[in-house]
Amino acid sequence: MPVAPSREWVEELRGTLPELPNLRRARLQGEWGFTDLELQDVVNAGALELVVATVAAGASPQAARKWWTTELARRANETGVELAGLAITPAQVAELQALVDAGTVNDKLARQVIDGVLAGEGSPAAVVASRGLAVVSDAGALSAAVDAAIAANPDVAERIRAGKVQAAGALIGEVMKQMRGQADAGRVRELILAKLA
Repeated sequence: MPVAPSREWVEELRGTLPELPNLRRARLQGEWGFTDLELQDVVNAGALELVVATVAAGASPQAARKWWTTELARRANETGVELAGLAITPAQVAELQALVDAGTVNDKLARQVIDGVLAGEGSPAAVVASRGLAVVSDAGALSAAVDAAIAANPDVAERIRAGKVQAAGALIGEVMKQMRGQADAGRVRELILAKLA
């Protein structure tokens, strides 16, 4: 005897089927605004599910892709483990990006935060606190470092005074070196240009 399921039942069953992988990737690519190459990088790195979870935890798709397909993929390769086997969770990657977005750490300091998280020192915020990795934006501390950089590089200071503003990069680098990479580079630039105006 032939079976004739109702249209409702067929639709109900269709709703329980998982999304086909190629359709899911196309949907995510559209939602995230990734180019074909960016999505291919994520898939090739074995990071698709990690990026999905990181975005769900609050990071932007581009930031999630950046961390998983560059810094974390490099660390996984160095240690010979799968990307998902690293001792860092998507939620911790999202927390790390939130610290970057808030200006608490810059990308360079964020790599040191990753070191701490992978070493089992706790959450990204806990690593920033315990290692003292927060970006310094205090005008007093930055001003003293800027004054020292100007005094140590009078020829560069003279070029800036003469209108060659791009020369400020050398002084910014000097201040960053003095402050172990923890200075707010934007604020340092403002101070340099204000002092040499």
